[in-house]
Amino acid sequence: MSNSDSPAAAQMSLETLKVTREGAVLFVDISAPPMNLLGTELVRDLVAFIQRAEADNTIHVLVFKSADLDYFISHVDVTRIAEYRQEAAKLTGEASIALLFRYLSASRLITIAQIEGRVRGAGSEFVLACDMRFAARESAIFGQPEAGLGLFPGAGGIQHLTRLMGRARALEVMLSADDFNAELAERYGWINRALPAGALGEFVRSLAHRIAGFPAGGLATVRERANAIALAPVEDFRRDSDLFGEAARNPEAQSRTKAAFKRGLQNREAEKDLGRWLGELPNH
Repeated sequence: MSNSDSPAAAQMSLETLKVTREGAVLFVDISAPPMNLLGTELVRDLVAFIQRAEADNTIHVLVFKSADLDYFISHVDVTRIAEYRQEAAKLTGEASIALLFRYLSASRLITIAQIEGRVRGAGSEFVLACDMRFAARESAIFGQPEAGLGLFPGAGGIQHLTRLMGRARALEVMLSADDFNAELAERYGWINRALPAGALGEFVRSLAHRIAGFPAGGLATVRERANAIALAPVEDFRRDSDLFGEAARNPEAQSRTKAAFKRGLQNREAEKDLGRWLGELPNH
């Protein structure tokens, strides 16, 4: 039975997150115009949302999707790194989105990413932090572009991708800084499945409700044991976060980022082809 108009769902709606409740499932539309950058407002709202969802024991499953069909989460807002890190600290006590995302992975809440459009950098790292990922075959694009800017995947990407894909494919993804379509992402293990866009929403909705209908204690134990095998320790996420911060202060990375802004970084239209032109930036 739908509770989409319930007061609880309404109270959870935030500036960049639109929340709809259906029983024990919350569907969360990410809406941070103009291109769903992971900036201060979105991190702030994710922190508030996670806190509220965890506090409601009748909520079991979260489904994250995007209100923007071209961008799920594009990547971090590189002009506001210190600011969004401080928002993350309000949940974890540390100024790190890596630790925020790991917190989500370790939460009692089961998380599913329903991906249409581009998801790169920390956007990719966010969906990797989710328990499951399903993508639209026609439109989903994945990338870890950090190396192209002289940066480092600092929010869990290196931990998750290496475990999911194996060393060689993870290095291909991260060192090439290129875009990967949904079919290749599925083959590599980046996502669970690539599905036709017309079937994606109903598949995810059905799966979410099926899982939410099972006993919560059993679900929690399965996730806890899976995390014990596959989720890297907090210390590894913290180290990656520190390395990203160090790289962002490096003059070469700052020069590459400046050149990328001239080419169209954080411009909605230009970034649709980010994977191609990132490899064309001058070296100096």
